[in-house]
Amino acid sequence: MVAVPAALAPVVYGLLNIASATGIVFANKSVFSIFNFHFTYALTLIHTLTTWVGMQGFLRLKMFEPKHVKRRQLLPLAAAYVAYIVLCNLNLNINPVGFYQITKIAVAPAVLAIDYLYYGRKASPRVTASVLVVCLGVGMATITDPQISSNLAGLTAGFGSVGATALYQIWAGSKQKELGLGSMQLLHQYVPLAAMLLGVLVPLCEPMGWSSREPGTILGYTFTPGSVVAIAISSVLGLLVNLSTFLVIGATSSLTYNVVGHIKTVLILTGGVIFFGDTMPPKKMAGIAAAMSGIIWYSQIKLAEARQSAAAKLLPQAVSLNDIGMAAQQVAAAEQHKAAALHKASDSEPQPEQGKLLGGPMSPRQRRTGALPVLLGAR
Repeated sequence: MVAVPAALAPVVYGLLNIASATGIVFANKSVFSIFNFHFTYALTLIHTLTTWVGMQGFLRLKMFEPKHVKRRQLLPLAAAYVAYIVLCNLNLNINPVGFYQITKIAVAPAVLAIDYLYYGRKASPRVTASVLVVCLGVGMATITDPQISSNLAGLTAGFGSVGATALYQIWAGSKQKELGLGSMQLLHQYVPLAAMLLGVLVPLCEPMGWSSREPGTILGYTFTPGSVVAIAISSVLGLLVNLSTFLVIGATSSLTYNVVGHIKTVLILTGGVIFFGDTMPPKKMAGIAAAMSGIIWYSQIKLAEARQSAAAKLLPQAVSLNDIGMAAQQVAAAEQHKAAALHKASDSEPQPEQGKLLGGPMSPRQRRTGALPVLLGAR
């Protein structure tokens, strides 16, 4: 992998994430609407196999350390991943790009709702207010769009993808903490399971055309150079989304990552209008603007709460270090006081005169032998 200078890493990784995340939406929509490859499970299987191969390459490049866990611990997460990706692709397959992106914005309220209903975790009043703004905007953008409001299958797929995405995000976060894995390590572990699940689901859920290879079946689909290139590009972009997300989080702050996410939303909504003919009447635009305002407000609140939580965790350590320092100062002061007291006591003792002889004056014998006197008080 080409080394990126540290000063340029945030910009390079941020641009890579924006390009890959917006590009995969347009590439997938092209596969579905332009090349008429409407096989959602099959496309998801191709993406997952590409990610599996790519993760092996990243492992060889030593981008992360392998860590193995028991497969049965990851099977529910792999199933949630399959449901999340399949429903997101189905959402994009049968709905306009704009509505697809609106449902992405609605994931944050869904995460909070699941947290409250299943885990009993209540959001702060400010977070709740921001989520209500998001819901109001999503509702306005949906109801005022005739392409969506009358499409029951599209609404079901769209909001089904919201629930599946929220559930996957919660489970992925909890599994990461439970198993002590990084995001790349976790993805490396459950992607093979997801590929095996999709390998079973494709012949069960897709029109395979085993008996007759008719149009509208996988075996009856006519692959062209353009369709093959489009599918390949969408698969590689799916891998790059995972890689760039990992890199941009490591090289930037949470605030930067959230800003990058808002930029992607604007670009995808704009691209839907320009490239795929999405309508953008004033009421729908107002709804999207309200939803965007709510999600930006929500992001700012969550970032502030994260900083406060981090500061609260550091405070006991700081107090403990302060207590240790004060105790050390007290011990040092006590030692100094003790030494001073001993020195004072020593100085207050009566000292013999310098030169006073041990045992009194010299005897006549000492004078004759020349024995040296022992001085008391000599140091």
